[in-house]
Amino acid sequence: MGCMTASTGRRVLLAAPRGYCAGVDRAVIAVEKALEQYGAPVYVRHEIVHNKYVVQTLEKKGAIFVERTEEVPPGNIVMFSAHGVAPTVHEEARQGRLATIDATCPLVTKVHKEAVRYAKEDYDILLIGHEGHEEVIGTSGEAPDHIQLVDGPADVAKVEVRDPSKVVWLSQTTLSVDETMETVDALKEKFPQLVSPPSDDICYATQNRQLAVKQMGSEADLVIVVGSRNSSNSKRLVEVAKLAGARDAHLVDFASEIDEAWLEGVTTVGVTSGASVPEVLVEQVLEWLAERGFEDVEIVKAAEESITFSLPKELRRDLREEAAALVAERGGAGAAGE
Repeated sequence: MGCMTASTGRRVLLAAPRGYCAGVDRAVIAVEKALEQYGAPVYVRHEIVHNKYVVQTLEKKGAIFVERTEEVPPGNIVMFSAHGVAPTVHEEARQGRLATIDATCPLVTKVHKEAVRYAKEDYDILLIGHEGHEEVIGTSGEAPDHIQLVDGPADVAKVEVRDPSKVVWLSQTTLSVDETMETVDALKEKFPQLVSPPSDDICYATQNRQLAVKQMGSEADLVIVVGSRNSSNSKRLVEVAKLAGARDAHLVDFASEIDEAWLEGVTTVGVTSGASVPEVLVEQVLEWLAERGFEDVEIVKAAEESITFSLPKELRRDLREEAAALVAERGGAGAAGE
């Protein structure tokens, strides 16, 4: 733990790293670049990342978020979110005469490729994750006949496989490390020959943010996690904080959502943010706390992050022309911008 200022009285422990991971940064920039290069509208299937502020900001710039590919008029551009999509969604886009930009996080893509490989080798694949999460839906779609979801240790009892000697586990990248390993341990007890993926599927950013919260948890009376309620990794940070010893922990989108009653009897506040949260929202929380006497800030540094990902290759093509050509070749109503 390194100090920015000496700690006297009320203080803030500020997690590092926090906020944007490389995959989120890449996805958000991809939407902005697409709008710059091709003009509005650029459609995005599902929220590009799970953060209310980011989505609202991009909407103001001309992005249109849709739940289904079919909502995008033919001849337009559609971007797939950082959480990834199933192969059926790519086919929907082709059938809908849409130009596509795939902003799937490369770490999620890695899990997709592992699913395809193990399915080809005829393994039963046990996917540890939360039912209904976009990432789980996308990964499951890569090999639906081979994958079954395991939503936590309590799900292990009902898992059945064809051949206990050909079973592998994969996981949603944004889970709690501890929760995932608890599920893996339970699966290994049931299936001793369970194969682990070539590398840990929980992403580096999720692990690093959880590690910083664990380090501050025992010292913090209150931990404030900046993030949206549909963000899996942000919600996990609240859980990790409480397990690490924090007396209380809350998830907020904005500083205005903090309840002053939370500060009663509090001398140390931990602050962190989920992997899809821009730093401006954290700065607003720090300002809010400073106005209430929490001016001393200490950095809790768990790791250095230097990973970056290149932008989607589709941004190097003229997608407006490509989309128009798809409509011309296959016929049908609809034009870009409708």
